[in-house]
Amino acid sequence: MTQDLIRLGAREAVALLRAREVSPLELIEAAAARIAAVEPAVNALPTLCLDRAREHAKALMRGERREAEEEPGWLAGLPVAIKDLTEVAGVRTTYGSPIFADHVPDRSHPIVERIERRGGIVIAKSNTPEFGAGGSTFNEVFGRTRNPWNTSLTCGGSTGGGAVALATGEVWLAHGSDHGGSLRRPATYCSVVGMRPSPGRVTRGPQEDLWSPLSVQGPMARNIPDLALFLDTMAGWDPDDPMTYDAPARSYADAVAAAEAEKPLRIAFTADFGGALPMDRETAEICAREVRRFETLGIAVEEAHPELGDLNEAFLVLRSQHFVVDREALLATRRHLLKPDIIWQTERGLKETPSRLAWAEHERARFFRAMRDIFARCDVLVTPGASTPAFDVMLRAPERIGGRPLENYMGGSLVNAFATLASCPAVAVPCGFDRHGRPVGLQVVAPPRQDARALQVAALFERLSGLDRLLPIEPRPGTVPPCE
Repeated sequence: MTQDLIRLGAREAVALLRAREVSPLELIEAAAARIAAVEPAVNALPTLCLDRAREHAKALMRGERREAEEEPGWLAGLPVAIKDLTEVAGVRTTYGSPIFADHVPDRSHPIVERIERRGGIVIAKSNTPEFGAGGSTFNEVFGRTRNPWNTSLTCGGSTGGGAVALATGEVWLAHGSDHGGSLRRPATYCSVVGMRPSPGRVTRGPQEDLWSPLSVQGPMARNIPDLALFLDTMAGWDPDDPMTYDAPARSYADAVAAAEAEKPLRIAFTADFGGALPMDRETAEICAREVRRFETLGIAVEEAHPELGDLNEAFLVLRSQHFVVDREALLATRRHLLKPDIIWQTERGLKETPSRLAWAEHERARFFRAMRDIFARCDVLVTPGASTPAFDVMLRAPERIGGRPLENYMGGSLVNAFATLASCPAVAVPCGFDRHGRPVGLQVVAPPRQDARALQVAALFERLSGLDRLLPIEPRPGTVPPCE
């Protein structure tokens, strides 16, 4: 019975919960058994809150806490994982930092309150790099999270724990956050789906960097319809976040169901932006081949891309200001407890001049207009979901990509960060495996606030590929392929 339950999709499980054919408690126990079985191999969910989850389940079963039962995104008692950057009341929340190793918040983050109001039950916190900074999930509090397709490899970051928990069947849905690819790259590495929503689509809560569109919260799942369900759970206006706006009149679940009838006419594709990005050769070849599947639906695919220019440098300049807002005080008082990447990014931000910040804003505006021109003739822009396949779990970043050495740990991030800078929604969807068995994915990028369009196009591809049917998997040991 446990194996049958963990193999259900989120929508299937919610349907059974609504029909009272399975109880939230049964799903919690199925998840707990699965977690106990696979965690020694992957270390995805280091903090459990099963007793809290059981009490929540019992309240739902008594008919309590059901005021949102008729709203889009109702989860009906489905267990979910919350990234350890995000507070859950009464549950250890470390942010992956030894500074907060024993931190237990009194109140949940607004996104957690929203998820619980809509019937989600938090059963665990998923592992993350320290303060979410990094493309590989490890920290000094909980250690390293391993890729279930090959446990010698990284799962990516920073929502690595959530991606692994989904791929192995520990949970049905996982919450995460994304700045430069933190929902999309782990989804790509673990062959699940992850979405960076448009800024303001999902609340970030009462953070200090309230008017920056760079960092967002978002959903992760095993397939696109489940991803749309979870975005419906999360979407909406929040008085704590001035960038948020009302949920759409049509649910994202309904939009995905209509994907075939509303398919796009033309898709732009680029593997490496005309050679401007470092890109693994085999990844580029797989993505270029697989994107042609859209042509079987009568959708035109054309090679096109905006000019990147100095966008990577602009991203680092603007990202550094985010670190100054968040980490300057800790740098002054707890520097010895911060990892080098955080120190580097924060100190870089402190050295930037007003002129440099102005230049970065001009560069971002230029690129936004270039993206606008692409979208004037194509419905979406599709790229690889990551610039390199999963690398050695013991490394903080790949040593090189496509033969090019990286200058810093963010060196391979621009394939995701370009969508961040243009305020575009972006969905990562699996598209195959390289010759070493490592997952490869596509990234579907839509115009700002056209989140439904990104989901629809990703759903069309998923139906063509059928790769979601491979999940969940048992963790697999392996060796690290040679770096190329």
